[in-house]
This record gives sequence, C-alpha cells and structure tokens, in this order.
Amino acid sequence: MCGITGYLGDGDSVELIAQGLKNLEYRGYDSAGVAVVDDDVNVYKQEGTIDGITLPDSEPTAYGIGHTRWSTHGPPSDRNAHPHTDCTGDIAVVHNGIISNYHELKADLDGHIFESDTDTEVIPHLIEEELADGVDLLPAVQRVLDRLEGSFAIGVGQAGSERLIGARQDSPLVVGHGEDGTFLASDVTAFIEQTKFVSYLEDGDVVDVGVDGATVYNDGEVVDREPQEIKWDAEDTSKAGHDHYMHKEIHEQPHALRQTLSGRVDETAGKVDLELDLGDELLEGIDRVHIVACGTSYHAGLYAKRLFETYSGLSVEVSRASEYRVHDGHDPENTLAVAITQSGETADTLSAIRTAKSIGTPTLAVTNTVGSTVTREVDDTVYIRAGPEIGVAATKTFVSQVATLALVAVHAGRVRGTISASKAASFLQSVNQLPSAVQEVLNSEAVIERIAEKYADSESFFFIGKAYGHPVALESALKLKEISYEHAEGFPAGELKHGPLALVTEQTPVIALLTEGTEAAETMSNVKEVQSRGAPVIGLSSDSGKSEFCEELIEVPEMGEMEPVVANVALQLLAYHVADLKGRAIDKPRNLAKSVTVE
Repeated sequence: MCGITGYLGDGDSVELIAQGLKNLEYRGYDSAGVAVVDDDVNVYKQEGTIDGITLPDSEPTAYGIGHTRWSTHGPPSDRNAHPHTDCTGDIAVVHNGIISNYHELKADLDGHIFESDTDTEVIPHLIEEELADGVDLLPAVQRVLDRLEGSFAIGVGQAGSERLIGARQDSPLVVGHGEDGTFLASDVTAFIEQTKFVSYLEDGDVVDVGVDGATVYNDGEVVDREPQEIKWDAEDTSKAGHDHYMHKEIHEQPHALRQTLSGRVDETAGKVDLELDLGDELLEGIDRVHIVACGTSYHAGLYAKRLFETYSGLSVEVSRASEYRVHDGHDPENTLAVAITQSGETADTLSAIRTAKSIGTPTLAVTNTVGSTVTREVDDTVYIRAGPEIGVAATKTFVSQVATLALVAVHAGRVRGTISASKAASFLQSVNQLPSAVQEVLNSEAVIERIAEKYADSESFFFIGKAYGHPVALESALKLKEISYEHAEGFPAGELKHGPLALVTEQTPVIALLTEGTEAAETMSNVKEVQSRGAPVIGLSSDSGKSEFCEELIEVPEMGEMEPVVANVALQLLAYHVADLKGRAIDKPRNLAKSVTVE
C-alpha cells in the first residue's frame, strides 16, 4: 500500500528521492518523509504529501530513503510518518506492509523509547540491539528479519555507512540500476526517469546496496536477480496535458486495447495466440474455472464468467479473493484457478492463488505487471499489456482485462472444440473493433459532461443491468463512489423490486445498461418501475430509439456481447466529471491506494 524508495550514488539523492516519492504517491498519500543519511541521519517528515515537506539542498556525499504512507497502524500524523529511527538516531527505516507480531516484539524491547503508533518502529530498535552486540549492518538486518512475521518490504540506512539495505517478504521491492547510482523502490515508476533497467526481488531476498552496486542474498547465499529492461518510457507516467491521471488513462484506452490485442488474434481463422505454456491437454481436461480477484478485477472476472461459459463450455465460479476457500467435492486437477490482478501484488489474490496451488490446482494469472509476485507463483501468465496506470481508480486496465479474458475464453473454446472457427471469427471481429468503438465513445465526452453537470448533486446513483450489464453496473458504481464520495450502487436490474426500489426517489438517477448483451427488453420493465417513482433514467444503448424511454441516452457503438464494456467507458467519464465538478482529489481518493499489498 505504502510507497518506499531509496538511492545511493553520485546523483542528488535528496532530489531523486523526492521525485521518486512523487511518482509513488498513488500508493499512499496520508503522510510522507525522507531520511538523508551521511555521518548522521536527518529525518524530514510530516502528515500530508511530499510537497508539504521542506527538504535540504543537495548533499553530494549523502544517500537516503523515503516513504509515502497509506495508514494501517496509527492515524495519519507527523509522529506516525516514516522514516522511523532507533534510540540513537543512527538507524532509519521505511516499511511497506504489516508486522503482525509487533506487539510481542515491542514487549521484548525494554528500555527503548517509542515515538509512534506504528508497527514499523520495532524494526529500527531491533536493529539497534543487534548492532550493539557488534554485528555488522547486513547480518543485523538479516537477524531481525528472521524475527518478523507478516508482509513487508523495508529500506534501512545507517549513519556513517555507505550502505542501503532492502528486503522483501510478500510485498514488492525492486532495484533500479542507474549509470550514477542504485535505486530501491516499491515500483519501477519511482525511478523510470533515471533508468529502465530493474531487478525484481523475490520473497526472502535481502539486497545490500553500496557504491559499487547491489548484491542480493537469499537464505544467506548470493543469488542472481538479472536486470530486465522496462519497455515503457517516463512519458507514459506523466499527465500529458490532462488535469488528472484518471482522465488521461480513460483516453488511453484505445491504445491500451490495441496493445492488448496486438499479434494475438487471427480473426480469419478464428484463432488466438496467447503463447501459453499451459498445454492443450490441460485445457481439454478441465471442467471448471475458479476466478479469484478483488475490486475492479473482480468485476472483470464476472464479465469473463459469461464469456467462458459461452465460448469454452466450462463451469465458472468467481470469488472475491479475500473470501476464496477450496471447496470439497471437486478434483483440483480438473479445475483451473485464474487470478486477475492489475498490480500482480494484491495480497488477497496472492493468498487465494496459494490456497489453490496447495491442493494441486493449475494456476493462471491475468495481470499488467511484468516481474510481479503473482507471475512467479502461478503456472502461467497472460499479460494485459495496458501500460502503466497511475490513477487509483482503475480504468484502462478494466477494459484490457476483459479483452484479454475474452481471448482466453476463445482460445479455450477452440482447444476444447466447443466453438467453431466461424463462431470464434465472428466474436473476435467484435473484439478487434474495441479500440475504435471506445474512441467513438470518447469523442462524445461533451454529451457525458453535460449529463454529469445536470445530475452531479443527486442524493444517490443506482446502476442496473442484466447479463453482461450486471458486472458493468457494479464497476460503474464503484468508479463513481470511489472518486466522487457519493453514494452509488450497482444491481442486477431484476433485483430492484426486491428491496432497493425503496430507496428510489426523484433525487436518485438510475443508470440503465440497455445495450446488446444485457437483455435490454427485460430491463426496460425495470426502467418503467423507477420512472413511475419519479426517478430520472440515464440509458446507454446502441439503439437511438430508446431515447424516448429515458430522460437521457448515451449512445454507444453496436458491439454485440462487448457492447457493455464499451458502455463502461462512457460511465467512467460520467464518474470522472461528477467528481471533478465536486472538486474531489480524483487521482488520490481518500482512504484508498492503488496497490493493496496487505490483507
């Protein structure tokens, strides 16, 4: 959840660490801090963002570590901001994750003075005790790590020592290899302006960064974490003239979809090439799929459920990863577990996939992040190739997830013989049209902005849809509530009369998915139900004739089963403009962070 960074080299460490924290603010922005390490340790930290901290001028001989926080233990405050230090003030630590046994560790630290409410603060004090026994910094950190329980990535600096120590366990940490120094960070976005060469650390790794570069250890032995080159540029993480990252990323969706589909679809032959290592024999032998995911990825999984059942003939169960349990009564070898995770580091999803693997279930990841933890733990991976996404509210990754899962469903169907080449070709034609269809919706943004202005001050927003429209209703409600802070709910259209209808008034617009793939004719009866209670209806459809049944109609291109996912783009814009009109912090919604790396 939090973002950590560090730098040791010949560059301006203060400036580089501050820039890294700015790049990582999507991971947390409750408080921020920097420790500048030289012959002593100087800490600059406070509640709020990195912009609010007065940092020293360049200190050429210094290095440092930094942190941007998403609060878990203790409220946002100056005292709870990282870095945290030991009693001597010579050790500084930044931490992402949770130390689950910190109460017990703290009880063992008699005589130590604690100045925060955080679990993190036990770490520098434990290191302090090891150093007092004459142990060098690296083995001191390694000994302390053996005592920690939970999930964590840490960065450690020591006064008078030109060394930066990092470690990871169930929380991401990467090493950036620059020409003038070495970087440590939660994500490559921290240092992408400086270097595109990165080593991905694995669980149990401890990295010792010195003036000559980085050495990685695991279980006390030196290991090779070969650098990989990042394929995108620093410009991809800028706002590029947009007011918010979210707006930019909504508009990047045609390009993201082209990357998702590039080289994978043979529309004429009705075939898909995903370069899967999972063999045809496995796909032929399974009879069910367990999809595990959280938040937006969970909604993509619900959309994929219908695609899989339609095109591959497989029975599909979609579970929120935090609720996933292995069910008795099924053969794990006949089940494929599919983890959907934008970051590849989502703690609940990793836990779920480990549960599946523990009983021998084959596993597949659908993710955006090369080198992420999930890619190392599953049997195979399909990348959505959406490019970096900085905005906390997922947009382009949702449509790319759905498009990728559609390709997986077709591939499985062709291998299993459940769909013909002609049927697959017809569906793949509509999938290939997604980039242009999404662009068509983006071109009508002015219409959507006008609707947002009309209804922005409503009491609540209800989204309804059937079939493929249901997951889009859920996702669209999530987008609106998380960035506008207004009450919004998504329902299967038929469920309105089983309770939610009691909440419908003239001040609760109902957004109805009336596209292809949503059983629009049946949903129209629900539209009439809410209109009879005075609620205005905003419809989305490729049929302009439906305008006479709605107060507002947002037209989308005709796309068959993929039409609802295109309608979702229009509803992303609706959420964005409602939030913008209300002056919300769209890229940094309160209490939320981009990568949820704690359970």
